[in-house]
Amino acid sequence: MMAAAMIERALNPASAALRNGAFIAVVGPSGAGKDTIIDYARAALANEPGFHFVRRVVTRPSTVDAEDHDTLSEEQFLAAKQAGAFCCDWVAHGLYYGLPKSIDSEIERGTVAIANVSRGVLPDLRAAYANFLVVHITASSGVLATRLAARGRENAEEIERRLMRAAPNPCNPEDAVTIDNSGAVAAAGDAFVAMLKRSAAVAAIADQI
Repeated sequence: MMAAAMIERALNPASAALRNGAFIAVVGPSGAGKDTIIDYARAALANEPGFHFVRRVVTRPSTVDAEDHDTLSEEQFLAAKQAGAFCCDWVAHGLYYGLPKSIDSEIERGTVAIANVSRGVLPDLRAAYANFLVVHITASSGVLATRLAARGRENAEEIERRLMRAAPNPCNPEDAVTIDNSGAVAAAGDAFVAMLKRSAAVAAIADQI
């Protein structure tokens, strides 16, 4: 089935979705702990093959209080985009974000790829990957406010506006798997790891059909 999918992709690259592995798109409001839960799963699955935790490219310096990512200047990012270096990209809060094109090769090999993405790119990702799942990491409004304040990046008014944007809205896919990260990280992290393992099993079965 992997060879057939690759042939389909080669013959009709504009419309053929990659079928072998799976893409897990992680979304959720700022302060929900998306990167924390992804890091938890990365550590838990470190010795298990078949999982690829995507390293994003961002036009922001990498710091100790932010995700570990690759950094490009805006000029470098736009040049990389023009050269086809990203499978998808978006702009948020004045920054450019990109996912490397190498994800496609990982998924063609049957890998489960996991990435923190913007809700705005979900339709494009859903069209690109046949085995696709959205995981919505969330937390209570009180927990979100506390975490955002602890970052020290925004004042109270900016945090309030961000929390208003985080309220339930129609851009959350109805078929998303929701994980509440209001409590202990291990509880949400274990739920996420279990979901990733189920996704890998389902993708493996789908490859044989």
